Amino acid sequence: MFLIRESFEGDVEQILEIAHHLDTVNLPADRGHIERILTRSTASFGQQVPPVEREYLFVLEDLSARRLVGTSIIHAQHGTRRSPHVFLQVLEDERYSETLDRYLVHECLRLAYNYDGPTEIGGLILLPEYRGHAEALGRLLSYTRFLFIAMHRQIFRDRVISELLPPLEPDGSSRLWKHLGQKFTGLSYSEADLLSKDNKEFIKSLFPHGLIYTSLFPEEVREVIGVVGPETKGVEKMLRRIGFEYARQIDPFDGGPHFIADTDRITLVRDARPVELVERSEGSPSRWTIVAVETARERPRPHFRAVGAQATGWSGVAGAQVGLPPDLLDLLGARTGWAV
Repeated sequence: MFLIRESFEGDVEQILEIAHHLDTVNLPADRGHIERILTRSTASFGQQVPPVEREYLFVLEDLSARRLVGTSIIHAQHGTRRSPHVFLQVLEDERYSETLDRYLVHECLRLAYNYDGPTEIGGLILLPEYRGHAEALGRLLSYTRFLFIAMHRQIFRDRVISELLPPLEPDGSSRLWKHLGQKFTGLSYSEADLLSKDNKEFIKSLFPHGLIYTSLFPEEVREVIGVVGPETKGVEKMLRRIGFEYARQIDPFDGGPHFIADTDRITLVRDARPVELVERSEGSPSRWTIVAVETARERPRPHFRAVGAQATGWSGVAGAQVGLPPDLLDLLGARTGWAV
């Protein structure tokens, strides 16, 4: 049996173990960073920080093994005046020579910032041995975030962004950084990656601010700009299915593409509804459903819980009765919740 719940500060050891499988900016494999993320997440779930500063870290727990096996994150707003969202726009520069009767379109990059940014989802990691599971655990981890957004729509922005990893080198470095970032900062990819976890000011100060023509890069660099890496192809497919599209923006470190969607047009946000939870009727038609509940802060934690299950009665109508097995009803600990 698997449960998605809010993270606790006592989860640090297991989350650090999970983070080592990807080591991203959103969830770096560093104890100090993980501890700070957990502190902020606990305060966010407890509504102890302003909405714009909230960061929610969710964990997937294998209850039978008593083990955390995955993570996912929501940043309520990615890009503020204090800490702007920094990215490279992917543009086209059209040129025509009347003398030669030659028309060319050049791909270009340009550094850009967003000081009033969108909500961001990230930190999606599932331990390798749980990938391809019959209960679609990766999908559950990813999609539960959108149910949480629907439950607290007023907290989140009108657009949601996701930064996907591109193809990286066997040692984890970036071809784009080697031919762009390193030349303008003097930092290796690993040095820049570590520094950027706390501060991206050096990008704004040292990167060129004009058009950067990608035709000046080697072919092996151009071919990975805005391309989704093999490890995140499944994530791209899930995002496109629910309404995301390529934003023609890339990460300035590795060239990974950004995908974006209008929050209220994301199918999982649009279709989520408050429901009444009841015991499942045997023999009734069922469909795979994500069900989430929140209990009062005075009650024992976790206050946010979610499961994926074959549920009966779910019609997509607010107030509908959704049937779950008795063990899942006990696990959720409430008779009202949200479903999608």
